[in-house]
Amino acid sequence: MYNFVDGETLLIDKPLDWTSFDVVNKLKYPLKRKFGNIKIGHAGTLDPRATGLLVICTGKKTKTIDEIQQQNKTYSGCIFLGAETESYDTEKPAINQQSIAHITEQQVLDCAQTFVGEQLQYPPKHSAVKIDGKRAYSLARANIDVEVRPRLVHIYQFEITQIDLPYVYFKIECSKGTYIRTIAHDFGKKLQNVAYLFSLRREKIGNYDVKDAFQVEELAKQIDNLETT
Repeated sequence: MYNFVDGETLLIDKPLDWTSFDVVNKLKYPLKRKFGNIKIGHAGTLDPRATGLLVICTGKKTKTIDEIQQQNKTYSGCIFLGAETESYDTEKPAINQQSIAHITEQQVLDCAQTFVGEQLQYPPKHSAVKIDGKRAYSLARANIDVEVRPRLVHIYQFEITQIDLPYVYFKIECSKGTYIRTIAHDFGKKLQNVAYLFSLRREKIGNYDVKDAFQVEELAKQIDNLETT
């Protein structure tokens, strides 16, 4: 039995093209109707074009959000070689197509290993990082040139799971704050070419696994059907 007021940690499988805020809102309004104004928040933003694990906390469990956000993340996804986009993913159209005829599978495998370890990474300009109190993506969408500062991240594992050029499928385990979109973009540069993130799914946050997650519509319906006293 749920106890949303005292606090619950809920695992959601975020659908494609939903923002993390969309998911919170989808659950917040049935919770508000049933239990009044209770706290609710998410532990770690997922981009709209990504799917997978989103951890939602309610009530007193919202105090654990920062702790959950600090944990390592595991992602699976696909990189497209031979084109790039302004957003580094499929939110923007592909531009600057280049031939990848010279790129071998061994070069792809070797390239992935160069990312493993600690490194400085530049977040995309189309990202939620704040610059002078404003989100970088808001400035970028307004055609305002922004300078995004690098951040220290750690890539613990970068496994290439399948190569079907121009598609490169992968699994990555990384530290908090890592942008997989930037990894895809930099992957192309290291191969003296261009690339963007074709798809992304968050599989794990620490010990939380998307295999245990609810569909957001399913959970919202369950909340609506709860009996209250």
